[in-house]
Amino acid sequence: MNLISNFFKGIAIGAGAILPGLSSGVLCVIFGIYEKILDSFLHFFQDFKKNFTFLFPILLGTILGVLFFSKILNFVLYAYPMQTKSTFVGLILTSIPSLLKDINKKHKFKLHYILYLIFSLILGIFTVILEKNFVSHSYTEFNYFYLILSGFFMSIGVIVPGVSSTIILMLLGVYSAYLTSISSLYLPILVPMGIGLILGSIIFMKITKICLDKFYPQTFYTIIGFSIGSILVIWPDFTFDFSGIISFICMLIGPIFALKQI
Repeated sequence: MNLISNFFKGIAIGAGAILPGLSSGVLCVIFGIYEKILDSFLHFFQDFKKNFTFLFPILLGTILGVLFFSKILNFVLYAYPMQTKSTFVGLILTSIPSLLKDINKKHKFKLHYILYLIFSLILGIFTVILEKNFVSHSYTEFNYFYLILSGFFMSIGVIVPGVSSTIILMLLGVYSAYLTSISSLYLPILVPMGIGLILGSIIFMKITKICLDKFYPQTFYTIIGFSIGSILVIWPDFTFDFSGIISFICMLIGPIFALKQI
């Protein structure tokens, strides 16, 4: 059952890697597997069987989510934007109280922790404004090293919850080429970006793990701030009609999935 559950979580995480405004890291936090993924990757060979059994269905689901479900997910987001966005908003909003509860169980709440949340929230809002007003450059040719570097910086958006890899790739001028390459499996772009993504992910996972080990509450309050900020990217423009009612219902459905940890 856990294998199937983790597989579908992986598909959702893959969606977070390709859809604008979503973060793979936020979805990992929502599903309650963020810390476990970090530990399993960083200590993979210490308990190979256990870590492989945990990570394999997630990675398989993530790859399938990116490669095979990207067109479907983009279609759903295009055809039913309010309903799709409402579901993800519900997921994120519902995860926050449970995260706060878990943090306060492990560490006694201190008022200054709120400062970390506020700072990351402001930074998250800034990136939202930047993403909405930023015009992506369009290049047709990229240096091999530049693609590796782009993948490296993209890993920040994959590992750090609430940081959108979309804006990073837009700033680097690679976002359009990245989406096109995924749909057509164009390896000359995907391979070097993949190399950079793997290298960056290892480095930023280690940095994040150190922060969690030494500054657990501060790190998670920062993550929560970024998560709340990411809601602003996908917040739907509600309308007072049948479509708006369905969207509101979808926002209520999201919390059900989050609570059941599907």
